[in-house]
Amino acid sequence: MRAVVQRVDGASVSVVGTADDLSGPVIVGEIVGEGLCALVGVTHDDTPEKAAQLARKLWSLRILEGEKSCSDVNAPLLVISQFTLYGDVRKGRRPTWNAAAPGEVAEPLVDEVVARLRALGARVETGRFGADMRVSLTNHGPFTVIVEV
Repeated sequence: MRAVVQRVDGASVSVVGTADDLSGPVIVGEIVGEGLCALVGVTHDDTPEKAAQLARKLWSLRILEGEKSCSDVNAPLLVISQFTLYGDVRKGRRPTWNAAAPGEVAEPLVDEVVARLRALGARVETGRFGADMRVSLTNHGPFTVIVEV
């Protein structure tokens, strides 16, 4: 599993409605104030154990103000699935997605990361798997790290 993690001062994810929905994007997940936004990608050999390991890492990662973790200050997390983290652009001009796990494999593992975070006591907001999402955030720092387990 791979995550791009940003220290944020507020973040939200909205989902664009169907063609029949004229109301525009709807916010499905939002955190206010200091926290982390984690874009999570899944590859073929990932397991529930790796999801648990990633959750523990996200919960204890000391990248908040004053080298604190979310667990130290009860900061919220916004977790969003993102298969494009396993895109490969080494050849040609178009990414290949061969390393990204298919939705039926990836969705339960992203859900497992969220469930494990919540079991640790985290306040977690999420995007909507497979939806056309818009992510807005204020990157505090800027501070961005890549976490692989």
